Amino acid sequence: MNKIKLTINRVCFFFYSMLLVGIFAIVIITYKITNNILPVLCCILFAIFISFNMLLFIMLIRHKLTTFSDILCKTLDNMLSGDMEPPTIVEEENLFYKINYRLVQLYKIMRENRLAVIKERSELQELISDISHQVKMPIANLKMINSTLIDQKLPADKQKEFLLASINQLDKLDFLMQAMIKTSRLETGIISLNKKVQPIYDTLASALGGILMNAEKKQINVEVSCPEHLIVSHDKKWTSEALFNILDNAVKYTPIKGNILVNVESWGLYLKISISDTGKGIPEEHHGTIFKRFYREDDVHDIDGIGIGLFLAREIVTLQGGYIELTSKENIGSCFMIYLPYTM
Repeated sequence: MNKIKLTINRVCFFFYSMLLVGIFAIVIITYKITNNILPVLCCILFAIFISFNMLLFIMLIRHKLTTFSDILCKTLDNMLSGDMEPPTIVEEENLFYKINYRLVQLYKIMRENRLAVIKERSELQELISDISHQVKMPIANLKMINSTLIDQKLPADKQKEFLLASINQLDKLDFLMQAMIKTSRLETGIISLNKKVQPIYDTLASALGGILMNAEKKQINVEVSCPEHLIVSHDKKWTSEALFNILDNAVKYTPIKGNILVNVESWGLYLKISISDTGKGIPEEHHGTIFKRFYREDDVHDIDGIGIGLFLAREIVTLQGGYIELTSKENIGSCFMIYLPYTM
């Protein structure tokens, strides 16, 4: 069964035909009632006037509908291709205005979603590239060690030396994977922070316990000033992880017999934890990049690390409503200031 398609032309023709039929019927009825040609002529003239105005009205409506449908189709095509934003119509609040307004809002949502997808893809590509770069070196070293052990006959002490080097490379890979898992879980919300109002003293002590041995090996003097009564809302485990990462960096980049000072104090609406060192310092142009994932300066590649500690520390602090500031001077030292809000 063939279906009749409704078009603007057919709708307009239908209404105009009905109008003519109505006018013709009125003329016939008037003539039969009056049997006088004068009223009929008046009706005909009036009908012609009404018909002419209705024709103009129908043509105007048809023009508006045609124009709007063309604009709508073009706008939707542009929106789908992402080429341009729908034009804003400055007009009284009618049907066309309302539809256009909603199209503009829809376009903004689509654009935001498209930009979010592009950003996620870019971050994913960057992450894959970073992981590939970090994994490549330990794997290459492991291959070289295994090849040497298989192809060459080495004395027992040399074999042990190579095996220890192999273990060291495996430890690097394990540390990388653990750090990536922690970061991924934090970013995706798989791990939720369990914030409680509790003393910062115990959290800081836990972080310091992880770096004291390495600090003693380098004869670094570590001074801590932290009143036991200071309390703040924070997740003890993850905040300790963030503080450890910053302290560990301070130990790595502070020379032998250097100094590290940790000071905790109340700072308005925040608890401020300052970690200062007498290390090599960080150039000012790198202050904004050291918190990026896997970032390491070119002149520190001889020091163990993968460049994820500061990134993870900032993520943890930010998720708790805090932030980290940095001041540093080359060949003098650096100071990381961690701010944790009392309430959030």
